[in-house]
Amino acid sequence: MLNKVSFNPTILQSFHGGCTFGATVRYTCEKYFGIICAIQAEFDFTQLGWKEKIETSSDTYERTVNYFHIPAFARIGFGRERKGVQGYVLIGPQIGFCIGDSETRGGEWSEETLNKRPNHVVEQYDLPIQKKFEYGICGGLGFEVSNPKVGHFQIEGRYYYGLSSIFDDSKADRFSRSANGAIIAKVTWLYDVIKTKNPKIR
Repeated sequence: MLNKVSFNPTILQSFHGGCTFGATVRYTCEKYFGIICAIQAEFDFTQLGWKEKIETSSDTYERTVNYFHIPAFARIGFGRERKGVQGYVLIGPQIGFCIGDSETRGGEWSEETLNKRPNHVVEQYDLPIQKKFEYGICGGLGFEVSNPKVGHFQIEGRYYYGLSSIFDDSKADRFSRSANGAIIAKVTWLYDVIKTKNPKIR
């Protein structure tokens, strides 16, 4: 996971690195003219957050926000379903719930260095995650290698665009937007629990 939080007012950041792991369930519905249609759901632990790029002092700041995420995808594949290689695209909604967060600081962290922050944006420090529930849209591309005996191995890249804020965003609040945006790389192993008996599917 490589994540940034889209703040307004802007906070200069570099990517925050984290991990993701969980369980995947997929149901292949139909095959139309070589296009393999499926639906896929996941139950994932993810580490999002942000890492500030502070250029006015030696201060460093990083916030890690842990989530339980459930994405649900429409998946379209091109290639072999049972044996061989398949490319695919997927897109769908994603919901999540914050289960905890932590801050990491370094440098001097004095009143003088805080006053040097661009636009004096410092309200995010020590501010708890006010909106635990989040939602957004996730999509990606990948390819899959299938073997009837050992299952399906897939590798993919995704982008998650958060539509909700992690902090309160009313007119009276400091941030009008504070939404996650993540680049995700995943490796997945799937095993067929139920197989179709159609001999025409390859």
